[in-house]
Amino acid sequence: MTSSPTSPPVSDGGFSVTDPQESLDRLLRDLRTRTEGLSAREAERRLAQVGANDLVRQKGEPAWRELLRQLVHPLALLLWVAALLAWVSGSGPLAVAIVVVICLNAGFAFVQERHAEQAVEALSAYLPPHARVLRDGQETQVEAHLLVPGDVVVVSEGDRISADARLLSGAVDIDTSTLTGESAPVEVRVDAGSTDVPLIRARDVVFSGTSCTAGEATAVVFATGMRTELGRIAALSQRVGHEESPLEKQVKRVAQLIALVAVGMGIAFIPLGTIFAGLSLSQAADFAIGLLVANVPEGLLPTITLALAVGVRILARRGALVKRISAVETLGSTSVICTDKTGTLTLNEMSVVEMWTAAGVLDFDGSPERPAPDTPPARLAWAAVCCSNATIRRKDTSGDDQGTGDQTELALLRAAEAMGVDVPAEHSGRLALYSFDSVLRRMSTVDDGPGGAWVHTKGAPEVVLARCTRIAVGVGGDRELTDADRLEVEGVVDSWARQGRRVLALAERRLDPEAGSLPERDDAEHDLVLLGVAAMIDPPRAEVPDAVARCHDAGIRLIVVTGDHALTARGVGESVGIGRGGLTVLGGDEVDRMSDRELDAVLATPGELIFARSSPESKLRITDALQGAGYIVAMTGDGVNDAPALRRADIGIAMGKSGTDVAREAATMVLTDDNFATIVTAVEAGRRVYDNVRKFIVYIFAHTTPEVVPFLLYALSGGAIPLPLTVMQILAIDLGTETVPALALGRERAEPGLMERAPRTRAQSVIDRSMMVRAWLVLGGVSTVLVLALFLGTLVAGGWSLGADVGSGPLHHTWQQATTMTFLAIVACQIGTATAARTQRASLADIGLFTNPLLLWGIVFEVCFAAVIVTVPVLREVFGTAVPEWWQLALLLPLPVVVWGCDELLRRRARRHAR
Repeated sequence: MTSSPTSPPVSDGGFSVTDPQESLDRLLRDLRTRTEGLSAREAERRLAQVGANDLVRQKGEPAWRELLRQLVHPLALLLWVAALLAWVSGSGPLAVAIVVVICLNAGFAFVQERHAEQAVEALSAYLPPHARVLRDGQETQVEAHLLVPGDVVVVSEGDRISADARLLSGAVDIDTSTLTGESAPVEVRVDAGSTDVPLIRARDVVFSGTSCTAGEATAVVFATGMRTELGRIAALSQRVGHEESPLEKQVKRVAQLIALVAVGMGIAFIPLGTIFAGLSLSQAADFAIGLLVANVPEGLLPTITLALAVGVRILARRGALVKRISAVETLGSTSVICTDKTGTLTLNEMSVVEMWTAAGVLDFDGSPERPAPDTPPARLAWAAVCCSNATIRRKDTSGDDQGTGDQTELALLRAAEAMGVDVPAEHSGRLALYSFDSVLRRMSTVDDGPGGAWVHTKGAPEVVLARCTRIAVGVGGDRELTDADRLEVEGVVDSWARQGRRVLALAERRLDPEAGSLPERDDAEHDLVLLGVAAMIDPPRAEVPDAVARCHDAGIRLIVVTGDHALTARGVGESVGIGRGGLTVLGGDEVDRMSDRELDAVLATPGELIFARSSPESKLRITDALQGAGYIVAMTGDGVNDAPALRRADIGIAMGKSGTDVAREAATMVLTDDNFATIVTAVEAGRRVYDNVRKFIVYIFAHTTPEVVPFLLYALSGGAIPLPLTVMQILAIDLGTETVPALALGRERAEPGLMERAPRTRAQSVIDRSMMVRAWLVLGGVSTVLVLALFLGTLVAGGWSLGADVGSGPLHHTWQQATTMTFLAIVACQIGTATAARTQRASLADIGLFTNPLLLWGIVFEVCFAAVIVTVPVLREVFGTAVPEWWQLALLLPLPVVVWGCDELLRRRARRHAR
């Protein structure tokens, strides 16, 4: 993107900025704001004038275009061919009826797709991006769309920038790849501005859509919404397309195959029927039309779309927000979950339980002793306060503190407060911040203190200890750190870590007062004085052990990837049941030294794994290696550096509470409760949706056989056996009686044993041979025998003999009764098929006859619909039906039980063989 060196004016409802790169004093004056931010009342007034800080998104393709796409779908094209054949053969009313069916089906599919899109789009309301702003001089969190020009925002590591803003203080590293394409983050500082470069290249400006990867700063907003640089790009480049899930693509291919088979059979039987069977051209055309219509599963695709949309809504209610409808299917096939520890397996409610210093151990079970000033415990507590980005601002009505920030830092602040340290509301004496680095595994601050500037460092004990040369031992006294001291500290750390505690070391160093400037990070973090180590506990979530057991039953492998100490991770993992079949723990350094082949070999070993002290790069390597081995990987993450692994995983899972905006943006699914058990619930829901799709595919395909086979008998007998169904009756079955039960099967509850099966493989198709054998031969075959028996029995009972004319005369009414019985028999068999299709393996007794009320209502609907077609005189004329005798109706009653019973016997036999 290019822009002129002098940026164009930015107008925001009267808050005009001639040049965002002008002096800060002038910029603040033009925006009518100050460094303390706006008042809440002024911000509300500006929001009414300027409008929300939103990108105006282009709508999807016009409704007429979406509807047209449904009208030219392969299955719709097949029906167009049938309508054309009907018209050519002189059956005008039939042609009109088929066109009406095409339009109704397209309209139904259109409505369902719109419903699915709205289900996905509605999820954005659950997770609006947030921003931290100064309002009335206090830092507060607001939804990003409420930002207005003049707001002062606080930007720190992990935040997504929500508006264009000019820095007022601090320095940050910004990932600007969304705007400039630069792969490496750029440093943005308050004093790095220049008016000689385009605004997009300014080094004291942050832009909407970019992300902060390190540092902390405040900035004044000068552009929001479509007035931002990102808004200008969005106005030029927005494109919206329809994304099909792999499941939809598979079914579409099957539908195309059915269409080709149906067309081929129809075209082939026109000459065969006229030449070899002696049918007239009109009779052959009627046959071809009936064959085409009977083979088309009209409701298949919209039913699948609705099932996926329902899955998205179910997951949303359970705390898992899925951002793509296609992810519901992928969730069900997850074979390995790579999970973080803190906040996912545990509550992320840290509390300090013990502190070790050279002067002794402080126990926080109760109220710890207040240390004397300038002793090692007092210095450790003060270092914990200084080396922190968390804040404890006030007490609420219950007496609890209102802390904001990382839970580990909050735990240290509360411990320091319990030791008598006055914890300030803000870090006013801070001179510099070296943010936590996931590779270095430490953070430091430079603070103004007695006698000058002091460096305070905290981090992984082994990292901090390696940079220490002295140890605090008395009131203001230090001595050289000996090998014996190092062994003692390492022993304490290992002992605490084995108990599942998180351990951090803290250190300090006084800077040379004669140094003219602040040192670089590496120079600051050396020759440190070790103050001590703090042990914290983060209790496991109560529901996690049960969720872990369910994963084991489901054949899902668990891998813990954490930045914590190996022994801490092992303690927590074993406490929740991870590693039941063997547990291997590897450190981050070991993984970094491994070649790809060695890592593959480790992942191929049986049992579960813990990768401790892992870097984000390790997460990405682990994801790639698992996918290369054929696993379908779900990966959790919450930090900025987790984004590459979240994007690469089959299912990237971000934390909704503790996760950064960047992680949530990169993920496929967001957990609103940060709970591992919710992941397992989501996997179960994904399996349920996939199972239900297979159930209604079986149900829909099962009725193809009893619709097609009687037509083949008509053709092969050269018309001696009359047509068993009219095309209008077939349409009444496919679009009337069949649709509602199919939709109800998409809402079926999880089948018993669902989470005791092994995950399906990537190559497994939703429609397989065993499934089609069950649909076409078992359910369809039994239905065909029963339907033909009633059809031929009705004809014979009415005095018909082979080859007799039923087109007119006394046998015409008998033939109408026979076709009506075919129609009603198929409806009766649908009831049995729907009942049987509710399970793939379990018996009906296991799931209960009345556990799907929607299906029961669907059965009531199809019975009433069929009754109306048969009894209402006007509809009898349209569909060619006749009212059957009472004894004929009685013969329909056992049909559902026979169809279901045959399938139940075969499933019972399959269950016995599986034992």
